[in-house]
Amino acid sequence: MYKASLLIRISKSILLGLILLLSLNGWSQQIKDTTKLINVSYGNKGIELRTRDNKFLFQLQSRFQFRFSTPNDQDPLTYDDYSQDKETTFKINRARLKVGGHAFEPWLKYYWEYELSQSNLLDFRIMIEKWEWLSFKVGQWKVEYTRERFISSGEQQTVDRSLINRPFTADRQMGVELYGHLKGSGIADFNYWAAALTGTGRGNTSNDDNNLMYFGRAQWNFLGRFLDFEGSDLEFHEKPTPIIAFSGLTNRSPYTRFSQSGGGSLEGYENGLPGQYRVNQWNLESAFMYRGFSWQSEWHTKEIIDKLNNDNTTTLKGYYVQAGYFFHNAFDWWPKHLEIAGRHAAYRPDNSIRQNLQDETTIAFNWFFKGHKNKLTSEVSYFSFQDKTLPLEQGWRFRIQWDISL
Repeated sequence: MYKASLLIRISKSILLGLILLLSLNGWSQQIKDTTKLINVSYGNKGIELRTRDNKFLFQLQSRFQFRFSTPNDQDPLTYDDYSQDKETTFKINRARLKVGGHAFEPWLKYYWEYELSQSNLLDFRIMIEKWEWLSFKVGQWKVEYTRERFISSGEQQTVDRSLINRPFTADRQMGVELYGHLKGSGIADFNYWAAALTGTGRGNTSNDDNNLMYFGRAQWNFLGRFLDFEGSDLEFHEKPTPIIAFSGLTNRSPYTRFSQSGGGSLEGYENGLPGQYRVNQWNLESAFMYRGFSWQSEWHTKEIIDKLNNDNTTTLKGYYVQAGYFFHNAFDWWPKHLEIAGRHAAYRPDNSIRQNLQDETTIAFNWFFKGHKNKLTSEVSYFSFQDKTLPLEQGWRFRIQWDISL
């Protein structure tokens, strides 16, 4: 009886082993078959799965920002912000998941981006880029209105954007866009963008009235070389690469500003009724890179017209200038991966009251472990707030941030 039982257990073990062996052989064959069809690699945009015929590409990447700031993290917006309680902070400022690639054809591209820490779907868009001179985009994305805002938060020279980003950005909108590169000879080299958008901000699937946001940007690459949207001359441009761009935008909505959170209000305004505010704004922009040196600037004008209150109009003005340099290109003893950058920004919330002025001056130091994909940024900022009815307020801020993409 015992021998029979033992013989049965041995037989079951042999049978189980044969089944397992056949299964493993089948799995290995499937893996071999899959590798014949798909290439797996790691590139600038994370993990990449690409079919051998290049008909399909899937890219997956995550990005994190760890930030320490003192005495506060956010830019001071009002007079009272300068006297608020000190709140030294350590936080995960951004946690992003990015997915992109192409499908069916290399020129039919897709991209979406999700903010994990706030559960926000930031970008989702389809791009048709078959011809360099004419491309088409539909979905939700950051409008290319300003260079500073359109540059990814992971590819900036400073910890974050300047004082004027908040009042002048168009941020993320939903709509359609035509864009392209008109590559002529010599100075006849241009990029253009033209879009019709809902004008109600990120996450809004409908408009508040019958008026759309219309946006246009013309960029002149007057030495015949395109300059990408990123901070710092990590590519070390061997030839001078400058651009000049002009952007214009008009919109009618309940909002006077936009952010990642969607539509909102500037100081002195409240969220209005549908179509209450007509906003017209324009921006003159410059940028330049050459042998480790980088420059960018913006000059903004914005009109807010209250259509429900006798067309009462306020004009806002602002600008910033920013430059950075890898001093290793001039001094051998300077660390190769260290960049110094500086920025000055000024903002007038009402240009008719010249005494009212806000300023920001920032000095930043970047250490690039692996380009923008792994870098440490520290900065010191000085702010001032002038109001004709109040004493001058001033304050300092220190921040340090580790930005890493995986």
